[in-house]
Amino acid sequence: MDTYLETQRLALRRFTADDADLLIELDSDPAVMRYLTGGHPTPPETVRERHLPNILAGYEKWGGDLGVFAAHEKDGGAFVGWFILRPEPEGPPDEVELGYRLRQAAWGKGYATEGSRALLGKAFTELGVRRVWAETMSVNHGSRNIMAKLHMTLADTIPTPPDMERAEGSEHGGVRYEITKEQWEQRALIQRLGPAHCPRPSHAPPAFRPPSQPACPAASR
Repeated sequence: MDTYLETQRLALRRFTADDADLLIELDSDPAVMRYLTGGHPTPPETVRERHLPNILAGYEKWGGDLGVFAAHEKDGGAFVGWFILRPEPEGPPDEVELGYRLRQAAWGKGYATEGSRALLGKAFTELGVRRVWAETMSVNHGSRNIMAKLHMTLADTIPTPPDMERAEGSEHGGVRYEITKEQWEQRALIQRLGPAHCPRPSHAPPAFRPPSQPACPAASR
């Protein structure tokens, strides 16, 4: 396996041209596609002719350091889904999107948080990234909870993209969360040195807390 990143339980690798069936199976589960297409599967030809070629082209564009990465359990090698860490097509390379799509069998195990946390660390310590953002539907409380666990803050509300208007809750639009390298470093420092080094708490709700003031560990569990 051409390993890109390892966590305690997961190994992330770059996709290959032989991985279309993994993506097709993933996108065929109505539960997985609930907040994306309203449960409708992605046509296999779309995966083979557009999605997978675009993933592979991304490795060429960003030197293999950014893109979409297949995730497998280290114990047994089962495919659990994918994680994304990449800029927008015409966006600056130091501002990247974080995301994931996991098989239903992998839900509830903490994999999304585990993989995303490791990718944040890699982005800020190895890849020269200064800001990471993530988007989801307003009604997708599972994903929003994960963003909160990553200490990302609510930055904006966004309209539903035209290709997602069939998704459940599309009428409520989406949300965008962000975290900067400075915020991530402050959080890492607090975790190393303890709550005594946490800044004095703000009375503002977490979503509107100044970027330089992360939540204390005890308040964010």
